[in-house]
Amino acid sequence: MVMKSNILLIYTGGTIGMMENPSSGELEPLKFEYIHEQIPEIQRLDIAVVPVSLSQPLDSSQMHPSHWIELVEIIRFHYTRVDGFVILHGTDTLAFTASALSFMIQNLQKPIILTGSQLPVGVLRSDGKENLLAALEIAHKKNHKNQPQLREVAVFFQSKLFRGNRVSKISTNQFDAFASPNHPLLGFAGVEIEIDQVHSLPFPPKKTVFYPRLALNIGLIKLYPGIHLPSYSSVFNVLNHGAVVIEAFGSGNTPGDPSFREVISNYVREGGVLVTVSQCTSGSVIPGKYAAGQLLMQLGAWNGKNLTTEAAVTKLMWLFGNQSKPTKALFEKTHCGESD
Repeated sequence: MVMKSNILLIYTGGTIGMMENPSSGELEPLKFEYIHEQIPEIQRLDIAVVPVSLSQPLDSSQMHPSHWIELVEIIRFHYTRVDGFVILHGTDTLAFTASALSFMIQNLQKPIILTGSQLPVGVLRSDGKENLLAALEIAHKKNHKNQPQLREVAVFFQSKLFRGNRVSKISTNQFDAFASPNHPLLGFAGVEIEIDQVHSLPFPPKKTVFYPRLALNIGLIKLYPGIHLPSYSSVFNVLNHGAVVIEAFGSGNTPGDPSFREVISNYVREGGVLVTVSQCTSGSVIPGKYAAGQLLMQLGAWNGKNLTTEAAVTKLMWLFGNQSKPTKALFEKTHCGESD
């Protein structure tokens, strides 16, 4: 007799757990149990769903690294008790949470799937119902060895399964709200649910490792034509930020004016770390490809390759939080499928 899979369903808040007030029309938080009432089909799955919630569910725009640590502790506590995890999350910061969890829990032997919705489950055309049911089914899927088919942090949204640290939110008003231009889909929910074993992470040879520490002294700045970098002096202050992610132009290009060069040169001289990612959604940083890309290369900037901004920031939080001496080599190494 085949045993039911036990899937931990973790509620963090977000649109999927909101209810429209019939009087005011405003969206209000509702009790977690409401989701089961609105989606009774959950009971028809060959899955035992174990529901838990963050201590204080919240709008995802209020998500903080401390909440990621709480999620890791919840997952670690239940890790040997269940077969997989589905996390209900607001869409605004879902990609940050997915990226953070991928670094904080490595060598996964079970799936962690984040999903949410653009409309509350109580709304007639809500996408939340399909997203949740499919995420639960994916977390339940096993191979011929009775092992989970998926063994990494993933995001499921609008029929598509993405690697968690390769995805970004691209739309506020479309159900197809997420994209992963630099990595193929991990799977697709059509008539059948298909998981691409070629592009999924292999079964890890090592034991699952939890990293419940993060550094918060990570900065981020997006370049634009005419940027006056001295105005951002507090960002490039090593007392505030040990590392700063620079969203550069194209393959890693920057302005060449003296004030720009002076600010970032002084920051590096004082011990700060620069990390280069591209503003382009597709492609990779290629240090020094153009003359305008020489400055960051000369200053020893760490190459973000084709990391998403979300992955670059959370990877630095993880690295600086768990290494006494973070290095360029450790950052540029691929740890959990986050870059090519």
